[in-house]
Formats: sequence, structure tokens, C-alpha cells
Amino acid sequence: MRKEHIGIIGAGLMGHGLAQLFALHGHSVALYDLNQQLLDTAVDHIKANLELMTSRGIATEAAAGAVPGLIRTTTVLEEAARGADFVIEAVIENMPVKQDIFQKLDAVCPPETVLASNTSVMSITEIGSRAKHRARIAGTHFWNPPHIVPLVEVVQTEHTAPASVDFCMDILRRVGKRPIHCRKDVPGFIGNRMLHALWREALYIVEQGIADPATVDDAIRQGFGLRLPVLGPMANIDMVGLDLVLAIETYLLPHLCRDTAPSRLLRDGNANGALGFKTGKGLQVWTAEQAATERRKLQEYLLDGVASRKN
Repeated sequence: MRKEHIGIIGAGLMGHGLAQLFALHGHSVALYDLNQQLLDTAVDHIKANLELMTSRGIATEAAAGAVPGLIRTTTVLEEAARGADFVIEAVIENMPVKQDIFQKLDAVCPPETVLASNTSVMSITEIGSRAKHRARIAGTHFWNPPHIVPLVEVVQTEHTAPASVDFCMDILRRVGKRPIHCRKDVPGFIGNRMLHALWREALYIVEQGIADPATVDDAIRQGFGLRLPVLGPMANIDMVGLDLVLAIETYLLPHLCRDTAPSRLLRDGNANGALGFKTGKGLQVWTAEQAATERRKLQEYLLDGVASRKN
């Protein structure tokens, strides 16, 4: 089977995971960043990820051993784009920066190269607005960590050619992902629209003094969150019955948060430097050890999920 050459633009939180993902499935990868130190750190992160994945039987020793030889790092954008079949941008969520990158990629990449952005919420149409060949531009929103979480949202704009969407869906399936087609370029796409609707109500519950943050989390983890991996909201509605759901929502919806601005809790936290794990205090207080424990539990849970799907 033919292996495409992949360009990854940005070696940060998402970029190094994307490079690892494609290289682990035999694709050659050019990983670009302006910062050489960040590129070096990315290589170290990839090695550590591979060690963990092989220790859990998620990746074979042979496949993991081939990865370093398949990833080439560069601080020159044109080198990352040269000869690429597929280029994914994974830089900071800054519209002018992304627009500039796509304008440059559009100018230097071969006409058949498909270009994609990993943005989680921004308009793909706006990101590609300076490019001339917009039919080859799509969104591919991976979820963090991208080398573990299966879902990728493939976002189609009014300019994106069906062939570009098909290419993205196909190559993502071949590297073990579960791509879904977002047919309209709307802010937040599919997943983040639902996630932030949940977060808005969760913050509102705390803000109104209905429950504290830990209780809100328990209500999800020990309640409806348990069934989410096997029963999505659409199937759940059908299971409950549209008649009962209609009756419940007719009563309940007027009482839910309908704010169109971010929660006061978020604004106050930012103003006071209470940003969460990174500062030791956010909606709750966190020691460094507690924060590390939460991160480890999440990673182990995700890895166990991947391992169970392979067995």
C-alpha cells in the first residue's frame, strides 16, 4: 500500500503527536517549527510516548523502532511542504498566523497536495481565505492527545472539494482514526459545541451556588458519564422516548443557562491569575502532585481504551 509523505506544521502540544501517529503507520513525515528547541523537545516527547505505547502492547517494537527514521525536522516551511501529499497545520490558535501559513503553503505545495488545519474551533473558511486553491483546504480537528484519541473531525467548507474530504477520511482511517464528517464550517464544529454547552451549564451551576465544582464532576463521573462511551445522546433520546424527552425539555429548558458571554468564574479566574493546574488554583485548588495524578489517570484511561479496542 502506498504511503503518503506528510507535512506537520507546528511541533507543539498537537504537532509532535501528529508526527508520531503518521510515522508509526509507516508514513514519512516532515515536522516543521520555527523553534529548533521545540523540535528537539518534540523528538524527546515522541520517544517517551513510543516507550509507553510499546510497554502496553499498543505499538509493536518494530513499528516504534522505525519511527525516528521516518520523521525529519526542519525550521524551513518550504522544506516541510516540499513533495508532501498531505499537510496539517497545528500552530497556535491565532487567525492571522494561520492565514499566513496557509497562504504560503498554497503557494509552495504541489496542486494535488491536500491542506488541513487542526484548529479546534476556528473557521476553516477564514483560515484559508488568502489561499487561491481553496478546494484542497479542509479541517482535521484531532483531539488531544492526537496519537491516542480516535476521533478526528473532518470539516468541509463551501469551497472544499468532495475529493479533498474523501482523501482526509481515507488516510485517517488508514492510520487507525475514527474520522467524522462535519458538513458545515461552523464555530466549534461538532464535538466542541457539545462540550462547551456542557461546560457552560456546569459553570452556571457552581456560579449560582447549586453545587461546588467537585460535586458537579461527581454528578457526571458517577452518573450519565458512565454510559456515554456506549450510548450517545441521540441514541439515548431514542431509548428514553421522544415523548418523554419533549415533556422534560418543555419544563427544564427555560431554567438552563442561556448566556452568550463566558462565565464570571472564568473571567474572575483569569483576572486573578487562578488558571487551574498551571497556577495551582482555578475552580479548585491543586497541588503539583494532585495535578500530576489527574494527568496520569487520564493518560492511563485513554491508553487502556486503545488497548481494549486492539484486543
